[in-house]
Order: sequence, then C-alpha cells, then structure tokens
Amino acid sequence: MKAQYAILRFAKYKGPEIGHIESHNERTKEKYASNPDVDTARSHLNFHLVTPQRKYRAEAEKQIAEAGCRTRSDSVRVVEALVTASPEFFKGKKKGEIKAYFQEALDFIREHQDPKTIISAVVHMDEKTPHMHLCFVPLTADKRLSAKEIVGNKKKLTQWQDRFWEHMVKKYPDLERGESAGETGRDHIPPRVFKEAVHLNRMKEQILKLMTDINLLNKKSKMEELEALLDKYVPATEALRTKLRKYDKAYKALSDENSALEAELQTAKDASKEKIADRLKYGKTEQELCELHALIDNIPPEIVAAYRRKTTGLQNER
Repeated sequence: MKAQYAILRFAKYKGPEIGHIESHNERTKEKYASNPDVDTARSHLNFHLVTPQRKYRAEAEKQIAEAGCRTRSDSVRVVEALVTASPEFFKGKKKGEIKAYFQEALDFIREHQDPKTIISAVVHMDEKTPHMHLCFVPLTADKRLSAKEIVGNKKKLTQWQDRFWEHMVKKYPDLERGESAGETGRDHIPPRVFKEAVHLNRMKEQILKLMTDINLLNKKSKMEELEALLDKYVPATEALRTKLRKYDKAYKALSDENSALEAELQTAKDASKEKIADRLKYGKTEQELCELHALIDNIPPEIVAAYRRKTTGLQNER
C-alpha cells in the first residue's frame, strides 16, 4: 500500500493577487483555462467550513485597521494554507468522511491561529484530489501584522508540519508526516514501517506457536495453516529488510555529517552553536533503526528450515 501523507502548505499574498486567489477559491470564474483540473460540472460539490463575510482584501484591510497595524505596499495581508492528503487517503471515502478530515485540519489551525483572523475555508471537490484553501490575516496574538513570525522561515514551517501531523495522526493513524525535499530519507522513518515490523513479529510468534502445537491428530490442518503463514512471512521479511537498507544508508550519511558537526561545534562561536546543535539529531534515528532490526532479525532456524522444506517440496512436485 502506498504511503498516505498529511499535507499542509502555505503561500503569502500582498496585494492584487489576493483577488485572483479569491476568484479561484470561491469559484467566481466561468472558465478555468489556466487550471484544466477544475471540473465545473462538479463544483456544486464544493463546500465551506468558514464562509467569507466580504471580499478577501476588504476583510483583510478591515482586520488590519482594527488591530491598528501600519502597512506598506509589500506587506503580506493574506496567508493561504492549502490542506490535503495523498490521493490514496481519499479513495473510497464518502463526502462526510472527507468533510471530517478537513474539519479536523481546521480545528488544528484554529488552535495555532486566532479563529477570528480566518477569512475563508473552502473545500474543493471538483478537482482530482479533495483539498481545502484556508485564508487568514497574519495577525499575531499581540495584534501585529507579521506573516514572517507566523509561517515565515524554514524552522517555523517545519514546526507547523510536525504539529499538523501530530494532530492529524491521532484520528488518522495511517497518515504520515509530509516531507520536504531536504528531509526525505534523512531523519524520518515512517510509522508505516514500524507497523510492518510489528505485524511481522506477531506473525513470527504465530508460526512458532503453530510449530509447537502440531501433532498427529491435527497435522494436516495445522501444516496448511503454517504453509500459508510462511508464504507471507518470509518474503515480507526480506522485503522489509531491503526497505531498511535505504534507512541504514541514510543514517550512515547523517551520522557522518553529525561527526563533522560535533567537531565544528567545538570551535564555533556562540551565535553559530544553536544552529549547529539543531542539526545534531541522529540519536532518534539510530534508536528507531535498532528497534526495527530487532523486530525482524534473527529468524528462528526452525522457521527457515520449515520454509525450505516447503519450497523444496513444491519444486520436486513440478
């Protein structure tokens, strides 16, 4: 099964472009030549979780004025959050289930951004993959206009990604954290890999129990059950081992990098130390890899022998 990712992206808008995103989000155009994925025959399926009270730009200017903020022509007035998930996540889900996913995402954003600043949250069902456009005025808790403080740098964006996944995975445990290109394969082992390892470990316990329980009276039925389990367990274990090699390689590269960083940390000035220390984070990856290998390594020799007997018997029959 393909990985299913929880996806959250941000974009910042300053002036005239706010009207363009509004016409797209609110489907006020008659045609969408620039976006052929829009199927206007299905636009009636779109729905709001937060309905705009006025035009996006007008609402933004109103909130900014009420907060007493000064603006420049290049001030970011609207931040748009795009919320979605991998296409596989939505397969087979009814509209109510899809709505519940986006409502959960809206609840998350409301926890981290004043709900009053949210102008609109609309879910598009008329494109290939359901997604939500959520627009808000980037006002801080102390009433400053600062998109940079809310979503503006790499560290902040990483924190948003972490918190978003941590929130969504409580209700949707199969979801994995969305990854940036810089993170992929470096310090993130998907929960799905752990689930596979745990499942295989349970299967191993079943196999060992079956082998212990076989006797003259139940031999035929138990052997059939054992063979079915072996057919799944041995190939799946080898497949997971192959998958772990990728993470082993990524960990080695990360470990080598950290060795260099540790040396750099010794001579770094105070201003650089925090930045370097933030990159020293391979300990968790090492622990996770050790746990995974422990779950699937050391297949009991009796299981290997049983599987070899089975495969040898099948070859002799041909």
